[in-house]
Amino acid sequence: MALQLSAAVRNAMLDAIETTIGTSAVLKIRTGAPPASVATADSGTVLATLTLPSDWMAGASSGSKAKSGTWEDASADAAGTAAHYRIYASDGTTAHLQGTVTATGGGGDLTVDNVVFAAGQSFTVTSYSWTAANS
Repeated sequence: MALQLSAAVRNAMLDAIETTIGTSAVLKIRTGAPPASVATADSGTVLATLTLPSDWMAGASSGSKAKSGTWEDASADAAGTAAHYRIYASDGTTAHLQGTVTATGGGGDLTVDNVVFAAGQSFTVTSYSWTAANS
């Protein structure tokens, strides 16, 4: 039988991720495929760097957790096509999470209003959430 977890355990696991990463997490949106693992060195060009809200994820409920507040940047760092992201501790160098980036409706782990960035353009993260196993 596969391991099954209660909603309370799934919620605690998800909330612990945000707690471990800490407040003022840094999101970097990059070009190219994500590295093989979050422990692998950064890859791709940084298109945008955002300091996330202090409480950047809502409290977990029913085994899911979604972004909290507005995640937007008034001025992208560089031009290119967004393909993956990494979330770092507040130091901006300790990577903890990574995944794919697509336009809204594209099925990526993180979605933005437009994946083709121009240097200096504004953009918004439209959706970002986590779901724990067997939710």
